[in-house]
Amino acid sequence: MAAAAAVSLEQIDWENPEQIGLWQDAWQRFRRNPIAVGGLIFVCLLVLDALLAPLLVAVHVIADPLKQDVANSYAGFSLQHPLGTDYLGRDLMSRVMFGARISLTIGLTVQVIYLLIGGTIGLVSGYLGGRVDNLLMRFVDIWYAFPDLLFLLVVVSIFQPSLFVIFGAIGIIGWVDLARLIRGQVLSLKEKEFVEGARAAGSGPSKIILRHLLPNTLGPIIVSLTFGIPRAIFLEATLSYLGVGIPPPTPSWGIMISDGNQAIFAYPHQVLVPALALAITMLSFSFIGDGLRDAIDPRMRR
Repeated sequence: MAAAAAVSLEQIDWENPEQIGLWQDAWQRFRRNPIAVGGLIFVCLLVLDALLAPLLVAVHVIADPLKQDVANSYAGFSLQHPLGTDYLGRDLMSRVMFGARISLTIGLTVQVIYLLIGGTIGLVSGYLGGRVDNLLMRFVDIWYAFPDLLFLLVVVSIFQPSLFVIFGAIGIIGWVDLARLIRGQVLSLKEKEFVEGARAAGSGPSKIILRHLLPNTLGPIIVSLTFGIPRAIFLEATLSYLGVGIPPPTPSWGIMISDGNQAIFAYPHQVLVPALALAITMLSFSFIGDGLRDAIDPRMRR
């Protein structure tokens, strides 16, 4: 008994009696994960690149990614073209930098679609329960049965491939896991005392969902969406590689890998450069997701 009291007294921070908030505590633990911090730094640099790339072209620091110079195709490394040129003489470094804009836009925008569809279905299904829950979950099961890549190919073959079509196609296939996750969280939370108290105080279903249930599910939602970003980026790159994604000449890492495949043995860097950019980006978001999961999960506290 005395030992337990001693331990509890030692755990008290007498110099700073204020309680640390959940998100502040999560950020402190996230910073102690060097791999996750490294991934976050790379993503920040990627965002900076995506924002500054047009400005760098305007001030002639990098070449125009769409400018062709066929007479200078497959040029080697030089000051003018640090990573060389592709089969049409376009600057490879510039196209990789602009390809980051497409990948980040796809990855982040698709998560908004995931949240709107999967979040709504998960919250409503988990809170209402009963027949509504059963009906919505059967719809989710049916939707989950469709093969992702096959469904994407069907959608882009029906509609003319464009950035907005890719947004919609990827967005409507990946919300299922998020819906199930949120439903499970809501089912475990809706019987808690704070929800019962809000219901007894006269709060309606919409107020309980938005003000009490949704904020308490933000941790798992953020982690799930973070892991969803590399999946969306990979799906866009796959479609572009197959020739049914972002229409050329818009720079996309998938298109660049497909174009470089024509001369992969003579000029392997034409494939390696965009492939490495794609792989490192996906790994960085995965590392961030791992770090967030460990930081937010209370079971990971020491």
